[in-house]
Amino acid sequence: MIGPGLVGAVDDLISAVREQVPEYDQPLEGEFGRLLREGVSAALHQFVELLGHDAGLPDVGIYEAIGRAELRAGRTLDALQSAYRVGARVAWRAAVRVGEAQLEPRVLFAVAEALFAYIDRLADASFAGYAQAQSVQEGSAQARRHALVELLVRGPIVDEQAGHAAAERAGWPLPARVAVVAVGESDPVALARRLPSGTLGAALEPVGVLVLPDPEAPRRLDQLATALRGRRGVVGPAVPWTQAHQSARRALDGWPLHAAGRLGGAPLVRAGDHVLALVLSAEAPLARELAHVSLAPLSAMAPPARERAEATLRAWLGAHGDVSKAAQALHVHPQTVRQRLVALREAFGAALDDPLARLDIAVALRARDLLE
Repeated sequence: MIGPGLVGAVDDLISAVREQVPEYDQPLEGEFGRLLREGVSAALHQFVELLGHDAGLPDVGIYEAIGRAELRAGRTLDALQSAYRVGARVAWRAAVRVGEAQLEPRVLFAVAEALFAYIDRLADASFAGYAQAQSVQEGSAQARRHALVELLVRGPIVDEQAGHAAAERAGWPLPARVAVVAVGESDPVALARRLPSGTLGAALEPVGVLVLPDPEAPRRLDQLATALRGRRGVVGPAVPWTQAHQSARRALDGWPLHAAGRLGGAPLVRAGDHVLALVLSAEAPLARELAHVSLAPLSAMAPPARERAEATLRAWLGAHGDVSKAAQALHVHPQTVRQRLVALREAFGAALDDPLARLDIAVALRARDLLE
């Protein structure tokens, strides 16, 4: 029978794998040598024992271990696939050499079919071991990156040596400057993979964030906008990495406003372009009090008159007192604006002619837009 001939092909199979797969052309020592010899020997013995039996594999642990070892060795699945293909050919040639004089062709064909199916199952076990180890490795690396993001954005970094150590554990080259980006419920880890190397992503409370290295590099924000694919994001200011928490604070303060559509229509905005909105939002009770006091004359008007007066006031303040520009914005005649301004001056008194009072009114209107 062909059993003894197959079992005796262990050395031939190992030699062929080392000769035909460059990644395995190395001394048979250490974990590599032990697993290769054990794997080949066990595979041939198991196949011989399974011939003629309809049973599952008794043990695939050695082949899963081979897959895990391949990942630790830094090799890809390509080398492992090649090794299994070479092994299948050598085993088949050994089976033919031993069995062609004893077995009918149809029996040899059945052995071939069983042999190649068996090798495929061993390969699947190795690939599963490789994938499992890769998942654990990536999960561990992501956990270290997540811890680094927590350290950076919760800051400040008072111990730079600890920051360097955390970055080294995460495999993150420390950049000179970073910006933190709030991305809401978008998957920050997936986004980070679509951005330049060194970008970190983590899902923190209350939103996901990215730590963007070298944010002032050319086209960096264009790359970020492309990665977001139309989803919203708020970019904090560029700061030294030790001050990443300051950038994070600006981005996180701006996120609720942007998510509510109160920082303009662009999906990606800079927190630095909306400082007044951030200030008003941070001091909401005071901002509401300012709006209540400064806009009291409007509140005292009947609804139709109030809406018309407020629209005129906004246009006039936006035009810096230019009646013609205010009229264009309102699509009315300049004389109409002058008439409405008479009524507004009666309601607000001298406030419209006082620069500081006008500033209070303009800020109060912005506060009400943001907070109501």
